[in-house]
Amino acid sequence: MSDAIKMDCFSFFYEEKPILNNISLTAAKGEYVAVIGPNGAGKSTMLKCINRILRGGSGSIEIFGKNIEQYSQKELGKLVGYVPQTRTHVFPYTVYEFVLMGRYPYLNPLSRISKEDRRIVNEVIEICDISQFFNCPIENLSGGERQKVYLAAALAQQPSILLLDEPTAHLDPKYHMEIQKTISQVSKEMGMTVLHVTHDLNHLLYWSQKVIAMKEGDICFCGVPEGILRDDNLFKAFGTHFLSITHPLDQKNIIIPEVHT
Repeated sequence: MSDAIKMDCFSFFYEEKPILNNISLTAAKGEYVAVIGPNGAGKSTMLKCINRILRGGSGSIEIFGKNIEQYSQKELGKLVGYVPQTRTHVFPYTVYEFVLMGRYPYLNPLSRISKEDRRIVNEVIEICDISQFFNCPIENLSGGERQKVYLAAALAQQPSILLLDEPTAHLDPKYHMEIQKTISQVSKEMGMTVLHVTHDLNHLLYWSQKVIAMKEGDICFCGVPEGILRDDNLFKAFGTHFLSITHPLDQKNIIIPEVHT
């Protein structure tokens, strides 16, 4: 498999404060990579640098073998979709209007919206199971419903790479599982590369092919999901110990909470 994303000795600073320290990693075409680590580890910053929301830094970032600075914004928008954490700001658009804006890399200011654009928008609305909200204002939706809309807008870009920054954080279990299943299904069917920042340690066993653990701007683990779910590796990343048991159905090791008395 060829590399869809390659970071080589990449560092990034906020006002002279180091956030990413000499990061080197790869994500292959079609690979699902989970990114874990404590708050402040640099996970969200890394995604924003890959998507060029944040510019600058030293070292290099390549998308399909080409430095990201060599892409126009529309070219990059056709390759990379991005779903941020649950937003507190609500946009004054209907669901259809907002998802249609995901087609921006393919539209020109004076061009009309084509039948193909509308077909793709209708398709991703169906995939994300939000057709019942077609003409609803986004502000009238729940947090889980809105997050489905943001995912649909990213998929409307028809990206080869999908960057996810805790897309299911703060959601109830129903929406958590529905959104995760949609992401997993789409990534497999479309051969999409996924870089997914998450705190969900157990489910990464079932949908990721590789795990990257970060701490204080460094990568402290990179390997298969089964390798990270060991107390010694988790302690390196999070600085605390974890308990695990064997799942009764598939015999995988899963994390359980400590008992506090």
